[in-house]
Amino acid sequence: MAQQVPEANSSVVDANGTAHVTRVVPVPSTLSPEAQATLRRGAGAENQTLAERRSSTDAWQTRAGEASRAVYPVTIDSMTIAGVPVRNVLPILPLDATPAHPDWVLINVHGGGFNSDSGSFTESIPIANLTRTRVVSVLYRLAPEHPFPAAVDDTIAVYRELLKSYKPSHIGLYGTSAGAILTAEVAVRLRQLGVPLPGALGIFSGLGDFSQEGDSRAIFSLRGLTGSLPLPDGKSHDTSYLGSTDAKDPVLSPMYADLRGMPPTLFITSERDMLLSDTTILHRAFLRHGVDARLVVFDGLPHAFWNDVSLPESKEAYGMMAEFFSQELGGKAAGAK
Repeated sequence: MAQQVPEANSSVVDANGTAHVTRVVPVPSTLSPEAQATLRRGAGAENQTLAERRSSTDAWQTRAGEASRAVYPVTIDSMTIAGVPVRNVLPILPLDATPAHPDWVLINVHGGGFNSDSGSFTESIPIANLTRTRVVSVLYRLAPEHPFPAAVDDTIAVYRELLKSYKPSHIGLYGTSAGAILTAEVAVRLRQLGVPLPGALGIFSGLGDFSQEGDSRAIFSLRGLTGSLPLPDGKSHDTSYLGSTDAKDPVLSPMYADLRGMPPTLFITSERDMLLSDTTILHRAFLRHGVDARLVVFDGLPHAFWNDVSLPESKEAYGMMAEFFSQELGGKAAGAK
């Protein structure tokens, strides 16, 4: 049966204030041709088992990682730090390039819904190359086998070990999606433990409150306006990660923590990102606590679009991330070299 496509806009708000909406949304002309093409793609596989999700995600991440390396040359080794497996990513520099920064390190905590790895290559390769800095991508334990706080504990173990070789002001911590959430959680836990905080944080499409859902999660799916979208039920979206932890625990949900004194933080999201609202809500919480927190919102693109190295908008996002870390780890006057 042919799909019925709405040809008109409609909006009805019921007595509870719930909006029942139909919208005809064209592809934005503000996007690059490459980005416009991605918005025309179908949703792809849905309703996968966890084993299928992990298998397909690993295969995609390997392909996407090779595409990233073709544009941003690096070397990648597998190793263990403090008993935690990691990817050690080092930039390959032209002979005439400014020397790398041997006294800096960036820690990446990948995305993937806490149950798979959708970023240890794609999130680390461009940033290592552009900042000319070592990136350690933490392969933390995954849910549901290892719920909160396993991923936090693994990341902190790696951070503590790296503190033996690097000044905290020369360490950056960042991630996308689940990794963005984990970045804020780790920073809060480090403060609780009295461990010196890193010099900068990157929260790229995340959230800070597992007890409630922002508006954008009722509007957009993982792929924006493509794919199935469950009706909001008011419950946490990831009980497999929470385990038995209270959703308002200040480490699990940093919205409920004292965020004063957090490092300079860059927030990046996009207009069709399911975590758009949650990212901006956490950004405002950082601002309320006096943190140097900056927010960039890209037009028209879905969740974590920068995992696609072919998009001009991705290259722009990488540039912003790299510039931010280069400035914060090298001092305001140094800038990105």
